[in-house]
Amino acid sequence: MTESAERLSEVVQQPVNLLGLDRDALQAYFVSIGEKPFRASQLLQWMHQRNVIDFDHMTNLSKALRSKLRETTEIRMPEVVDEQISRDGTRKWLLQLSCGNRIESVFIPEQERNTLCVSSQAGCALNCSFCSTARQGYNRNLDSAEIISQLWLAEQLIGEQQRISNVVLMGMGEPLLNYDNVVKAMNLMRDDFSFGLSKRRVTLSTAGVVPGIDRLADDCDVALAVSLHASTNQTRDELVPINRKYPIQQLLDACIRYIGDHKRRKVTFEYVMLDGVNDSIEDARRLARLLQSVPSKVNLIPFNPFPGAPYRCSSRQAIERFQDVLMHKGIVTITRKTRGEDIDAACGQLVGDVNDRTSRSRKMLKHV
Repeated sequence: MTESAERLSEVVQQPVNLLGLDRDALQAYFVSIGEKPFRASQLLQWMHQRNVIDFDHMTNLSKALRSKLRETTEIRMPEVVDEQISRDGTRKWLLQLSCGNRIESVFIPEQERNTLCVSSQAGCALNCSFCSTARQGYNRNLDSAEIISQLWLAEQLIGEQQRISNVVLMGMGEPLLNYDNVVKAMNLMRDDFSFGLSKRRVTLSTAGVVPGIDRLADDCDVALAVSLHASTNQTRDELVPINRKYPIQQLLDACIRYIGDHKRRKVTFEYVMLDGVNDSIEDARRLARLLQSVPSKVNLIPFNPFPGAPYRCSSRQAIERFQDVLMHKGIVTITRKTRGEDIDAACGQLVGDVNDRTSRSRKMLKHV
């Protein structure tokens, strides 16, 4: 047997990880082994509501079925190798994947909500210049089990007194470049037999993958956030390179299509505040004109520095002036409070430990 054939054989024989299967996939699996589709709902409840991952304890499944599941499947998740707790209560976990990569997840407790920030890739392929994750390069997409396991593990680690009310796919990676796995994981987040989160409490954040936005409108009704960060294509090309493929107007048109006929739906536009780059009064006025036809709100994000960063955060006065311009034009605008900065858990600071396939991290080190 050749080496490639041996590797293929190992992949084929790999047990199915049930953790990442949504209801449709679980029903199909049970039917394929001669079981009734309703077993999917039972298994979802055991895994995601009762937090039981030992088949022997799933007492409403027959002994024969439990035996079959032990032989052909598994419930496997990453290992938590480190936890950091910020002085503001934010918690960051470093998770070890089976391939050797490490990713990060962040829990942000607040008075009215508890939010989990979830990663979708090991590293990120988009190379946004203001983001520390970009400097790690990119290795691969996370599978749906690796995505949903971040929520499963976080609920166990924080305990019942701090239930997670919101999930944002704003961690490492571009979710819409890992479309199928992300949608499966979001289906699990929203399923009444698993985590039961409402569609408004699951938010996908994208740098502007236009075809993915259009697909998402048909496949999975969740809140949409868009990393805009500039009011001109020239500036956005530098900050968010994918803008060269999907420039601002194409992106805004996709956002309008995503909203469609949903009168209560809005898109959240994220805008990192960079001193002397995108924070002028004219930038604010241009942004207001761009968004006048898009039902939206704006999150202004004070830039969170990282070693070797080429930017500085805008002054508080500049951020307040920028916000005032947008509010005067009728655009709901808030300045996001920085959380977890002392443990590098703030927006744009997640790095993990990535086996960089792109060599980007090594190239950047030469210029530091």
